Amino acid sequence: MKTTWLQAEKDPMGAAIYDYFKNGKAGKLRVFSSQFEEDEIPVSELFRTYEYMPLLEQTALDMAQGKILDVGAGSGCHSLALKQMGKESVAIDISPLSVEVMQARGLDARLVNLFDTHFVERFDTILMLMNGSGIIGRVENFGDFFQRMKLLLNPGGCILMDSSDLRYLFEEEDGSFVVDLAGDYYGQLDFQMQYKQIKGEAFDWLYVDFNTLSLYASQYGFKAELVKEGSHYDYLAKLTL
Repeated sequence: MKTTWLQAEKDPMGAAIYDYFKNGKAGKLRVFSSQFEEDEIPVSELFRTYEYMPLLEQTALDMAQGKILDVGAGSGCHSLALKQMGKESVAIDISPLSVEVMQARGLDARLVNLFDTHFVERFDTILMLMNGSGIIGRVENFGDFFQRMKLLLNPGGCILMDSSDLRYLFEEEDGSFVVDLAGDYYGQLDFQMQYKQIKGEAFDWLYVDFNTLSLYASQYGFKAELVKEGSHYDYLAKLTL
């Protein structure tokens, strides 16, 4: 698992966020995967305000307490919403351009990789939103992830994470699900992004169903609680020690 941050020439999302912040518009942020056809992320959605966020994200922001860590914060939309609520947060990202934008927006934003062992602050709430489980990458990384969480959480603290169960992609016409149990976990995807001429490196991204998340959490001393389910196989989970 990589513990460094991105270089500007390999940071398409950061470049798109920077352009939108500076100019009020941005080009296409293209997304490629070996498992799916090309897609696009509307950059304007990365700057959404609280009232335009999905209910799961609003619920997580309402629940967040104490000193809050906003992981993979991007443009800082969640930390800005928290600030408007009078809550204290530290926003981290591996994109220097994104961090520059967040700092310009008045946030305590830092260029930090969650898995960098030099990062040793403690928090009461760790927010992992917008399919926040993604940065775990693969199910075999759960051990490293939960060990990091133990070091970063204050006693009584919690992780608020949203994700999606991709089993709907394997649904048959009769409503049954056909998943290759001998293959990799079905929520493990690979992605690559491109913005204008800037193409990033391919990376792993993990969508995890709640039962699998709960199973791995319990192996490392955490309890998983299903807080709320969304409209399409998505959910918000609360993880506590």
